[in-house]
Amino acid sequence: MHVLVLGGTTEARRLAGALVDTLPAGARVTSSLAGRVARPALPPGEVRIGGFGGADGLAGWLRAHRVDALIDATHPFAGTISFNAAEAAATAHVPLLALRRPGWVPVAGDRWHPAASLEDAAALLPALGARVFLTTGRMGLAAFAGLDELWFLMRSVDAPDAPCPARMEVLLDRGPFTLDGERDLIRRHRVDVLVTKDSGGAATAPKLTAAREAGIPVVVVGRPPVPGGVPVAGTPEQAVAWLRETVAYGAGAGGRP
Repeated sequence: MHVLVLGGTTEARRLAGALVDTLPAGARVTSSLAGRVARPALPPGEVRIGGFGGADGLAGWLRAHRVDALIDATHPFAGTISFNAAEAAATAHVPLLALRRPGWVPVAGDRWHPAASLEDAAALLPALGARVFLTTGRMGLAAFAGLDELWFLMRSVDAPDAPCPARMEVLLDRGPFTLDGERDLIRRHRVDVLVTKDSGGAATAPKLTAAREAGIPVVVVGRPPVPGGVPVAGTPEQAVAWLRETVAYGAGAGGRP
C-alpha cells in the first residue's frame, strides 16, 4: 500500500505519524510539501518537496508511484492544490479524502466582520481601525498594499515579498501562540483591528480570545470550498478510519492489486 499525503499542516504531520504507526509492514507513507516555507517541520515517513506541475502532473505521479489513496491535508486556504488533487484523483482512479480542521465559531463578545477574500478584508479596514494586526500569512499582501493611511503588524513564518503595505512591521514567528503573548502584542503595538483567515485549530486561536478581551474588531476571511464530491474528515483519526474503510490493508507495499 502507498498513501500520499498532501501536507504542510499540523494535522498532516499527525496523520503521517498515525499512518506510519498503524499501516501494515511494507506500506509506504509519502508526505508532499509545497516548499513555500524555508524550514518546514518534517513529518514521519517519506517526504517530497515541490509542486507536481498541476493536475496532470499529480495524476502522473499517482500512477508512476502506484498510490492507493490520496489525502489532501493542505491548509484550508490552499485552494488550487485541492482542486488539482480532485482532478488528478479522478483521472488516476485513486480515492481522495480532504482533511480539514473545523473552522472557528464566534462566541459572546466577539466583534467579527466576515470577508469573502483578502480584497474584501482590505476594503473593510479603514472603517474599523488604524493599527492592524495582520495574520493572513505572507502571500496576498498586495491586497493591503494601497492602504497607506493604516499601520500593519504582519506576522508570518517567512519574510514577505513585495508589494506590501507602506507602513508595516514584520514579525517572523511560528505557532503555536500563547494567550499571554497575543495579549502583549495587541497592547504593546496598540492594535485596534485584527485580520485573520478562518484557519481553525488551536495553534493560532489565542489571538481571537485576546482580541475579544481587548474589545477590538476581527475581520475573518472565509475559507474556499472543498471540491464537490470529495469526502471530508475533521481529524487525523477520522482520516485513518476512512482509509481503513476505503483501501484494503492487505495490498502491502506493491500498490493496488
